[in-house]
Amino acid sequence: MKYSAIPTAQSIIQHCQAKNISNIVISPGSRNAPLTIAFAENPFFNCYSIVDERCAAFFALGMAQQLQVPVVVLCTSGSALLNYYPAVAEAYFSNIPLVVISADRPIYKLGIGDGQTINQQNVFKNHIGYSANLKQDVSHATEKVLHYKPEWILDENVDDVQQEVQNYNDDELNHAFELAMNLNHPVHINAPFEEPLYNTLTENIVSPSLDAISVEKINNPNLEQHKSIWKKSFRKMVLVGVSTPNIVKDYILEYLANDPSVLVLTETTSNIHHPNFFNSIDSLIAPIEMHENIVEQFNQLKPDVLITFGGLIVSKKVKAFLRNYTPEHHWHIGSNQANDTFFCLEEHIKVSVNAFFDKMYADSTLSNSDYFQIWNQVKQKYELKRDLYLKEISFSDFLAFNQILKSVPNDYMLQLANSSTIRYTQLFNVNTTLKAFCNRGTSGIDGSTSTAIGASLGSSSPTLFITGDLSFFYDSNALWNNYIKSNFRIIVINNNGGGIFRILPGKENSDVFETYFETRHTLTAEHLCNMYGLGYRKAKSSEELKNELSNFFKDSSRPQLLEITTPALKNDKILIDYFRFIS
Repeated sequence: MKYSAIPTAQSIIQHCQAKNISNIVISPGSRNAPLTIAFAENPFFNCYSIVDERCAAFFALGMAQQLQVPVVVLCTSGSALLNYYPAVAEAYFSNIPLVVISADRPIYKLGIGDGQTINQQNVFKNHIGYSANLKQDVSHATEKVLHYKPEWILDENVDDVQQEVQNYNDDELNHAFELAMNLNHPVHINAPFEEPLYNTLTENIVSPSLDAISVEKINNPNLEQHKSIWKKSFRKMVLVGVSTPNIVKDYILEYLANDPSVLVLTETTSNIHHPNFFNSIDSLIAPIEMHENIVEQFNQLKPDVLITFGGLIVSKKVKAFLRNYTPEHHWHIGSNQANDTFFCLEEHIKVSVNAFFDKMYADSTLSNSDYFQIWNQVKQKYELKRDLYLKEISFSDFLAFNQILKSVPNDYMLQLANSSTIRYTQLFNVNTTLKAFCNRGTSGIDGSTSTAIGASLGSSSPTLFITGDLSFFYDSNALWNNYIKSNFRIIVINNNGGGIFRILPGKENSDVFETYFETRHTLTAEHLCNMYGLGYRKAKSSEELKNELSNFFKDSSRPQLLEITTPALKNDKILIDYFRFIS
């Protein structure tokens, strides 16, 4: 086995192995060669080569999303590092432990006009859990250090100075990895390397100080006052954001589902299910927005106590509602960051969701309330009307999503792109055996395909990725790798542009709107599929879609893509009319 001759490179490898961080996504380069060689030569690590750094970072993020452990993404110096930024920001707001390792030029070669050189230290400072800026070794390329930075050594012994560098770097690495693993923060490790870069040894020459990861203590707050408020409240709303499957125990779900004073509002990315839960928030709120007694209706829906847990919320309508009709109490439960989304957050209670509700339901008495009954009747009404509406409309995004979601086999992982994809999905009932994910940290369209492909490698389930045309073409380099599984499925809803802009206020039919907002185009995915070796299918009507879906999920020797063409000039009207219809 080969080891880099550079001590810092050896240290980084040993820290990763000691912390059991085994998945390494590498983009090719020269400055990162010491680490690339060492990772690739060590059988402990699973290494993936992704050329496009933006795709590589989202690929690693998808793996970390599923494995729920840190995944390393490694690049060379210069602008390569900046291409990680969208994924770093997503990891930061989604609490995903992405570990960015960047090779850097020696500090004395910065700002002198060398190529592939930028200011890499603290480059992610606004969106990172920690930045570990390592020191350069003095025992490697010592003659260059003495030439350019003699003050680093002066009259001291080189080995003594190198030990100081080693101690400093070990402290930085231990701290960075602990934050990534304990707090699910992305971290950045910047390592300056002097040439020669490719020299190797047959054994390690350093023994770094490897701290064990400490287990974060779980809080045990006194919840008696919260329980008293909970018991006295007749209108309680539980709003669940992005969550991993199975984090809430079944008996807790039953408590909540059968409490007449509780409404549980979930989203597709909440990954919790019960027939009594409200899983289409916009369908609940949109009719009230169109009601002539809007204030009276919203006051009736307004909770006394709002409980949130999980990550970020997709629905703009529930955000607007709770910001205008604020509950008396808002508590966020769990270790996820507590965002004051509704401008009324009272407390972040850092206990598990199960422990909190165990306390709230410590005795079996339930509030005498009609809160659930009233709004469950509303839910049943809009579900019935949705079924009637689907029978009336022509082929469109709305109808296509209904057909797609009904066709997905059990136990698939569902990866969703942003914008219209996630919002349409949230209007329908999703098979409860599916596990659903979407990059909701920054809600960008960049990187969705890369994330889905990386996530598929971190899961044993087959994967369906649903995306819009702009998001798919934007991240088309995601297909440029050798790791797409044969059971990976892509559905592209192609309405020839950013159709979601047609439902926004201020939309007007003009050249400016079509060019700079909607970005109309005539592209298809067929040639990309041919280039990257994906099976290609297409549909442009309800009947064609039905026929394609009947075979789409069957076993195949290569991944498959289904492109669905929908009418750009009808989709927005059909969606807006849906909310009018159920009103």
